[in-house]
Amino acid sequence: MSGHSKWATTKHKKAVVDARRGKLFAKLIKNIEVAARTGGGDPAGNPTLADAIAKAKGNSVPNDNIDRAVRRGAGLDAGGADWEAITYEGYGPGGVAVLVECLTDNRNRAASEVRTALTRNGGSLADPGSVAYLFNRKGVVIVSKAAGVSEDDVLGAVLDAGAEEVNDLGEDLEVICEASDLPAVRDALAAAGIGIDSADSAWLPSVSVPLDDDTGRKVLRLVDALEDSDDVQNVWANFDVSDEVLADA
Repeated sequence: MSGHSKWATTKHKKAVVDARRGKLFAKLIKNIEVAARTGGGDPAGNPTLADAIAKAKGNSVPNDNIDRAVRRGAGLDAGGADWEAITYEGYGPGGVAVLVECLTDNRNRAASEVRTALTRNGGSLADPGSVAYLFNRKGVVIVSKAAGVSEDDVLGAVLDAGAEEVNDLGEDLEVICEASDLPAVRDALAAAGIGIDSADSAWLPSVSVPLDDDTGRKVLRLVDALEDSDDVQNVWANFDVSDEVLADA
């Protein structure tokens, strides 16, 4: 799990400043639309929408864009697409298991793009249920140590809110909880005056596959190819690679 966590955290930090920022914004906006359509446009009564808005703001998405997405999703403005959530399963280099979460308005296009990205990068599409059992749905909160926050500070804040573990990722601390406890953990950190970098639901692997550097780079290239698709929202994989390979990702 530690390798996957460091990889996900590295991606989060780079996504804010890299050239694909526009693509990241589009995915965050899509999440807001879907959350508003599913649970209504009031964040106070829709925790999923509140999380989606918080994530968008944390990644510097302009408030006007966020407000328009909420209105489209809630049916107050025209122009919202009929997004469908689909999860694809596959295998990558080294036998790595891959879960690909999509939000799309064209199921055939999404399936084609996911299959193409997999086959061109040493992977293959798998039947439903082939790899999903290797992952558990969890809440993941990342706290930066930059403000002098210690592991004990975080543990003390989240222990009674449902947190299962706190992991030291180097520059950051990672809090793992059940996905349903994510709002409570986030609120507990806020109440303790501890700022968070991100708070998301994630598919975390129960078992990770250790990879050599060359295979690790191939898996990271596969993930990048999948995430280049506008239909793909998240990619999860059960691999562990060296910090050197992660640093170059």
